[in-house]
Amino acid sequence: MPISSVRDRVGESPVWSVAEQALYWVDIDGQQIRCWSPAADTVQSWTVPERVGCIGLTATAGTLVAAMETGIFAVTLLDAPEVMVECLATVAHPAPGMRFNDGRCDALGRFWVSTMVMDMGLASPVGRLYCLDATGLQAVRLDGLQSTPLDGLITPNGLAFSHDGATAYLSDSHPSVQKIWAFDMDASGSLQNPRLFADMQTLPGRPDGAAVDSHGYYWICANDAGLVHRFNPQGQLVQSLEVPVAKPSMCTFGGADLDVLYVTSIVPGTIDAAAPGLNGAVFALQPGVRGFSAPVFTQFPLRKP
Repeated sequence: MPISSVRDRVGESPVWSVAEQALYWVDIDGQQIRCWSPAADTVQSWTVPERVGCIGLTATAGTLVAAMETGIFAVTLLDAPEVMVECLATVAHPAPGMRFNDGRCDALGRFWVSTMVMDMGLASPVGRLYCLDATGLQAVRLDGLQSTPLDGLITPNGLAFSHDGATAYLSDSHPSVQKIWAFDMDASGSLQNPRLFADMQTLPGRPDGAAVDSHGYYWICANDAGLVHRFNPQGQLVQSLEVPVAKPSMCTFGGADLDVLYVTSIVPGTIDAAAPGLNGAVFALQPGVRGFSAPVFTQFPLRKP
């Protein structure tokens, strides 16, 4: 069931705050950051100056880290819908019409984010993966392989990390790709041993946003199929949960016991945005397993003198 009557154009990036017992998420095209409090059963919304692809929690109550179109920002939530925005890092996109897309914090407080060309119909393979830490925003490189940034991505999604920090996951949800990869990851954040984790060309749906549960299993929204898939650590599909819309977009664990799977969704282009039905809602599923609390962004870049 939907958690509220709010509908997003492009709902994404749900993050559960254990400290606040509240769910944050974004509406990318609506340029909104939202927060739902189950105790009060209310949704607050804040307007940001650009499309916001993803958010992360910080150690400061009322402040989030947000990846938008031109850079990554610290966003302080004031009286809704007002915000105060501080730029943490900018990016020189390699092509016009790009924005940040999927992103998550890791256990060491770094913010990992990807970029894409907004017009997916162009199938432009210029998307990249970045990491923001105390040294600034850097394009991610693959140790032992090419010395160039991890590029060639069209619609990067599915960022997630195993609880021990040893494995990172990334997907490309473009219809021409539809693959999920896994990487070995060390404390420095270097990615090694890239390998195909799952090929969703043979499964229903395109791989979108993801989460990892307490058993180390990887959950990913199957966009266009109305499903959320669960893969074991070996990349085998073991379970699928249904949602009552075609385009689930990203999932996260939350609730008092971290046993609720919250799933955002998108209004398809074929649906009247003024009457979306359940499309664009955030759903609460009972997956039968628990997740972990969301890591917090702590590695703010050092200010230049």
